[in-house]
Amino acid sequence: MDGNGRWAKSKGAMRIFGHRNAIQAVRDAAESAAELGVEVLTLYAFSTENWGRPKEEVDALMQLLVATIRSETKTLNKNQIRLESIGDISALPLNCQQELAEAKEMTAKNDRLTLVLALNYSGRWEITKAMKEAVAKAQAGELTETDVTEKYISSLMDTRSYPDPELLIRTSGEMRISNFLLWQIAYTELYITDVLWPDFNKDCFYDAILAFQARERRFGKVLETENPPAKP
Repeated sequence: MDGNGRWAKSKGAMRIFGHRNAIQAVRDAAESAAELGVEVLTLYAFSTENWGRPKEEVDALMQLLVATIRSETKTLNKNQIRLESIGDISALPLNCQQELAEAKEMTAKNDRLTLVLALNYSGRWEITKAMKEAVAKAQAGELTETDVTEKYISSLMDTRSYPDPELLIRTSGEMRISNFLLWQIAYTELYITDVLWPDFNKDCFYDAILAFQARERRFGKVLETENPPAKP
């Protein structure tokens, strides 16, 4: 969800103004996904690298996170959206952890859409954590070389309960992955838009879905229609 700071700068305001105005885009994305039958929507809300931003901005982001979770829980239940998270939640401020835990518990029975917040998350952090877990099990004699398969590695990821993403939407025209779901996006379709996240509305979401639906997903294979058998 990129472009909040540039959006605020274009309005002559501080960066946190952009973050506050990005909440509507979150609502639009979640509601659009639920309406279209998307099963899982993951939003990259705060990366491990974001701690390097100015303290004032980080503090404001944490306060905004708490306030948003508290205010949106009722809407999540109304739309039958279950809230979950990935990332090192233990490093977040205690009030953020508490609000998140309460919201997850209050929405746990919803089954229309799973909304996953990636908080204090990065792909390299996740893979590193998984490898440490695997090494510990190997040292304890609980893991052998033949046990290490792609399926096993996936089971160590925070996303083990979800399917790999089919579509990754990147706003603000950035042409990079930014350390997001590095293991999981091996065959994910990418959609890059110049729209800044605060301006990303339902129409923008629908455009991304339509673009995705027009693509052929080969997963490294060759479709039979591309190479018809030669005539005898």
